[in-house]
Amino acid sequence: MTPKTKRIILVVALLQIVIALGFLALPPVVQALPGRYLVRLQAHPLTSGVMELVTTPIARSLPSAEGSGSSDVAAAAVPDIPGLAEDTAGEGSGALPAPTASPTPPPPATPTLPAADAEPTATAAPPTPTPTFTPSPTPEPLPESVMLEGLVTIQQGFNNCGPANMAIALQYWGDETTQMQAASYLKPNEEDRNVSPWQINEYVNDFTTLKSTAHASGTMDLLKRLVAAGFPVVIEKGYEPQQGAEGWYGHYLTVYGYDDEKQEIYSRDTYLGPFDGRPRVDSYDEFMQWWQHFYYTFYVIYPSYEEQTVRQLIPDILENEYTMWQHTAGIARQELEEDPNNVFTWFNLGVALTRMGQVASAETTPDFQEGDNARYYEEATEAFDRAREIGLPPRTLYYEHRPLMAYYRTGRIQDVLDLTAAMLETPGGRWVEEIYWYRGHGLAATGDLLGAKEAYEKALEVNENFSPAEISLNWVNSELQQ
Repeated sequence: MTPKTKRIILVVALLQIVIALGFLALPPVVQALPGRYLVRLQAHPLTSGVMELVTTPIARSLPSAEGSGSSDVAAAAVPDIPGLAEDTAGEGSGALPAPTASPTPPPPATPTLPAADAEPTATAAPPTPTPTFTPSPTPEPLPESVMLEGLVTIQQGFNNCGPANMAIALQYWGDETTQMQAASYLKPNEEDRNVSPWQINEYVNDFTTLKSTAHASGTMDLLKRLVAAGFPVVIEKGYEPQQGAEGWYGHYLTVYGYDDEKQEIYSRDTYLGPFDGRPRVDSYDEFMQWWQHFYYTFYVIYPSYEEQTVRQLIPDILENEYTMWQHTAGIARQELEEDPNNVFTWFNLGVALTRMGQVASAETTPDFQEGDNARYYEEATEAFDRAREIGLPPRTLYYEHRPLMAYYRTGRIQDVLDLTAAMLETPGGRWVEEIYWYRGHGLAATGDLLGAKEAYEKALEVNENFSPAEISLNWVNSELQQ
């Protein structure tokens, strides 16, 4: 063998070693990339193949409750960590602000189309006595079709559908807030994976001259009545890419039109478009299927002079925090009679029961009895256990964290730690402040106050404006000093 041949073999061997070491080192490097870059590399034709080899797909479901299901800490012994109460601030009924007496000139009139008979809407009555959901004693007939004019088209930044849709609704009423201006407060860290409707609701009421109201348990009839009255409506929904490889996500849409004859609803989609001024088009059935994933949540932005109109359109049952979640639980129970294996219906039931446990009190809740809060939390964990058994998509905990609250309140600390650990293994879960916050609670309940401190600090690194974590951090620091 000639020296030249030996050198060639050596170079080839070294290249193979370098390539092998590169592939070994590449996965952790790729996983550490900011999400906005990771998504681009996964979508680019030149890098998608390599990314598929070096990245681990997100699990299709969260770990089930099999093997747990019982309290490992007595519920009464679970520390009532300061900050937990603040987790409900602004997240209840989205009750409308008090009426203002200073009228403002109305905006340009929206087109009024020929009226047709109002579409009947069946209301789900829960098995326990609950106020009925009636928009008004004699609902006015709705136009057969409506398309509001004047909505801007906005293409969202990375994971920015919340601020982007809020900007569409704000700009419709003349407020010039951009999605990036809103995001700088709502999610100061670009990687933050979620902004809740109630956070947006608070932002509008606190930082703009407009008003906002957010609720669960919307209906198609209520959506159409709001749109027909001239109000775009932002809804939160589930979304899953057609290929299914990425798994399930949450998403926002701004609804601004409908057509009863075609059974179509029209919206702005800041992620999928179209971006040429035309609307996204969904059939009524498909729209309701995906809206159900977020217990039919919606919010409406409006100027103060329209407050009375909005008050007349939003049913009273949705303006009281307890009755709204009680009604939401009733809807879920009825849907389970029709489809007992719907994972999102079980999840919705658990969320509603947890919310009831958080807000029920002798001062605010009719027929309140001692022990109701604990009972609601126990019932909620049963619903969440069933959802996990069926196969709950991991990203549900990006957007809604009530399973962690219910498990914590019932002393199922290991479930809190298992679920938060599973979320922190995903690229996106590491950018959800509530995941670290609840993990801090779980660690504190086991006596690991230093671990809790670190978790609360991490929550504030993800979102410096997340005040519940700051309150909890102050508490744990005081505990450590004693």
